[in-house]
Amino acid sequence: QVQLVESGGGLVQPGGSLRLSCAASGFTFNYYYVNWYRQAPGKERESVASVSRSGDNTNYADSVKGRFTISRDNAKNTALLQMNNLKPTDTAVYYCNAASISMGEYWGQGTQVTVSS
Repeated sequence: QVQLVESGGGLVQPGGSLRLSCAASGFTFNYYYVNWYRQAPGKERESVASVSRSGDNTNYADSVKGRFTISRDNAKNTALLQMNNLKPTDTAVYYCNAASISMGEYWGQGTQVTVSS
């Protein structure tokens, strides 16, 4: 059974940090790129960060560059999103996505991140 399970969301004050985890099972994790997306209320889902299959290459949305770091551990079938200096505009449901051009994609159920004082 294929699963992507996010964890680590919660309520944090502006300027604080959170680390999101994505645990994968049921498929060959290192064949897939990993992406983090987010969707705020009333807005479209947007890409936040991505990491290549090996973990050597990463990309970030301009809005999170310098504050968020994506990484993966293929031995543990996990991906992380370290989020620092959080802003209220980062409030959203965050989704983990594993994607392969040839094999399709999988989505997690999402984890809520709320940045508020």
